[in-house]
Amino acid sequence: MKLKLAPPRTGIIRDFDAKSPSAKVILFLAYTICIIIVIISLFPIFWVSMAGFKDLREYMSSTSILPEFFDFSRYSRTWTQLSIINNYLNSFYVITGSIICSLIFNGLLAYGISILKPKGYQLIEKLVFFSLLIPATISLVPLYMNIMNLNLGGFFTPLWLAAGANAFNVILFRQFFMSLPSSIIEAGRIDGCSQLQTFFRIVLPLSKPICIVVTIFTFNGAWSDFLLPYLVLGQGRWQTVMVRLFIFSTQQTINYDDLMRAVVFSIIPPIILFFIFQKKLTENIVTAGGIKG
Repeated sequence: MKLKLAPPRTGIIRDFDAKSPSAKVILFLAYTICIIIVIISLFPIFWVSMAGFKDLREYMSSTSILPEFFDFSRYSRTWTQLSIINNYLNSFYVITGSIICSLIFNGLLAYGISILKPKGYQLIEKLVFFSLLIPATISLVPLYMNIMNLNLGGFFTPLWLAAGANAFNVILFRQFFMSLPSSIIEAGRIDGCSQLQTFFRIVLPLSKPICIVVTIFTFNGAWSDFLLPYLVLGQGRWQTVMVRLFIFSTQQTINYDDLMRAVVFSIIPPIILFFIFQKKLTENIVTAGGIKG
């Protein structure tokens, strides 16, 4: 009589192994640590959201996290007071252009130094790595001077171009492109694809995992960026959400409870982004190994 073991699951522990006491203890500890990390990560968001339901008197006098009652009209009043809809649209214009420029320009540079490797590519590669050693605040002044000298201020174009010249994203693309099988790229060239066609029709479609990672980084960076949009766009009609919140916080009549609710409005898009991309990101990372070798 042959013993039949339970088939392995998709995880690292089989059903048969999970029945042992030691495995149960390890799983319990792992789940406990994950739950604690989740609680610590979500607590600031929960606290700020609950503080938005309080008025200034309750916020200053009460030590309870939960408000006395949930009055959604306070959020509605702050939204109307901010008039932030146009600022949301401006931020999404910045984000959309930044993502497109980041994927195309950073990807093309990484494609050149990792796959094409023209003469002198090693110098460019070293310059890209060296640029990571320069603090962003040091390069801000010459960047701003160049933007003003080229008369690019007052619109989103400098923000898009800045996202398309990100050394960190170039390195991310470079490392992923180096793992792509050369046989697939050579097959595209044999079929008559030009270098650009190879990049857009073969390399990028095979690079969905790293494209999603770069998209998330670019989204968060463009959404939370304040200083460069404030310098480039000023306080005109094109100001982003972060610039609008800064101006709102400097008003003399601002209440801290209104400021709490304004902060909640600023963290909603990144949370939505997380729920949209979390499953897709893990799926692509798991399946990325299928194109190697």
